[in-house]
Amino acid sequence: MKTKNKNLVSLEDLITQEYGAIGTVSRDTFEDGYNDFKIGIIIQQARKEKGMTQEQLAKKVGTSKGNISKIENNAKDVRFSTIKKIIEIGLGGQLDLSIKF
Repeated sequence: MKTKNKNLVSLEDLITQEYGAIGTVSRDTFEDGYNDFKIGIIIQQARKEKGMTQEQLAKKVGTSKGNISKIENNAKDVRFSTIKKIIEIGLGGQLDLSIKF
């Protein structure tokens, strides 16, 4: 029978320990950065699933390979219209948005 490691904490608890409670400035800053990071990873994974290189995706949407790389690595702020174009035209996907309160 396995025993529980009492030193383990959930990801949510770890984030709260490091960045504060939800609604604090430091937590909001972390969450914003994390969401930006997720967008880049989602695009990168979708591109790889389609078997495309960054160069192929860039050509399809009319941008540079470097720009795709920056988006995937979260090194640059990206316009919503650019993300939409990459997802819909470049990857043949559909962008779904939601608002949470």
